[in-house]
Amino acid sequence: MSLRDLFTRHPERRYIMFGGKGGLGKTTLSAACAYWLARQGKRVLVFSVDPQASLSDIFQRDIFGQGPVRIMENLWAQEVDADKRIQAYQDEIRQKILDMYGFERVPEEIDSYIASASAEPAMEESAIFDAVVDIIVEGDYDYYIYDLVPLGHALYYLSMAKVYDEWINKITKLREEMGEYDRVAATLRRQETSEEDRVLAELRYIKGRINVSSSILTDRERTAFFFVLVPEEMIILDTRKAAELFARFDVPIAGYIVNRVLPPHLRDGKIPAYLRNRIELQEKYLGEIRSTLGKQILAYVPEMERDIAGLPMIERLAERLFEAGK
Repeated sequence: MSLRDLFTRHPERRYIMFGGKGGLGKTTLSAACAYWLARQGKRVLVFSVDPQASLSDIFQRDIFGQGPVRIMENLWAQEVDADKRIQAYQDEIRQKILDMYGFERVPEEIDSYIASASAEPAMEESAIFDAVVDIIVEGDYDYYIYDLVPLGHALYYLSMAKVYDEWINKITKLREEMGEYDRVAATLRRQETSEEDRVLAELRYIKGRINVSSSILTDRERTAFFFVLVPEEMIILDTRKAAELFARFDVPIAGYIVNRVLPPHLRDGKIPAYLRNRIELQEKYLGEIRSTLGKQILAYVPEMERDIAGLPMIERLAERLFEAGK
C-alpha cells in the first residue's frame, strides 16, 4: 500500500504524526503531506512544538509564535512559541490563585515560586503539551499534521497524557475525600461553594482535556503515526527500538517512510568511489528494511537535489512522497 492509498482508504484518519530521530526529514515530509492534502481540497493545519522547528524556513515565512498562518489555499502552518506559552501559563496560574483565594495580589513568595518553576523543563513541557491539546481539540481543520520533536522527547510528550491522567486521578481522589469536610465548613460559613469544590472543578476540567487529547493520540480510527527513517544501520536499530516503545503507549503506527534514498541508476554512470560505496551500503540496508518492515513501508522518497524550501520544492517533494510506492 502507498501513502496515497492509505489516505484514500482511510479519510477518517485526521490526526497525522511524523516521528523519528532528528535530521531525517520529518518536518519536510510533514510539510509535503500537508501540501498534498491541501491540494486535494482539504483544510489542513501543520504544526510543530519543537523549539528548533524549521517550518518557517521550509515555507519561507515567519510563522514562529504567531498562531496558525495561512500559507496557501486550504493550508495553514503553526510553530508554538514555548516561552510565550510559559508566560501565559504563569499568568493563568496567578489569576487562578487570585480567584480561588480572594487575594488582591499574589503573595510575593508564591510569585517567586511560580517564576522559578518556569525555569524547570517540566514547566516548558507542560505548557507545550497544553498548547498541543488546545490545537488538536479545536476541530477547525480536516487534517492536523503534527511534526513531532525527535524520538526521546516525542515519547515523553505522548506519554504525558497517561502520566498526567494518573496523577490527577490521585489528586482528585484526595480532594474528594477532603471535600466532604470542607463542604461542612462551607455550610457553617454559609458559603454556597467551598474552596475544595472549586479546586475539584479545576482538576476535573484539566482531566477532561487530557482525556480528550489522549483519546485522539491513541485512536486507531482517527490517528496515524508515520515513522521516518533513512537506510543507515544506526537509524534502523533506533527506529525498531522506538517502535516497540511507542507501541507500549498505544501509539497507532500506520507505517514507515524511507527517506533520502540515493537513485540506484547513478551506479551505472561514472561516479566517485565514495558515492558508489554509499549507494551499495544503502542497497544493503534497504534490503534489511524490506525484509523486516515489508508491507508496512508506504514510500521510498529519493534524495532531493537541493534543500526543501519554498512551495515549488515542497510540491516536488509531495509528488515524490505520494507517487512513490504506487
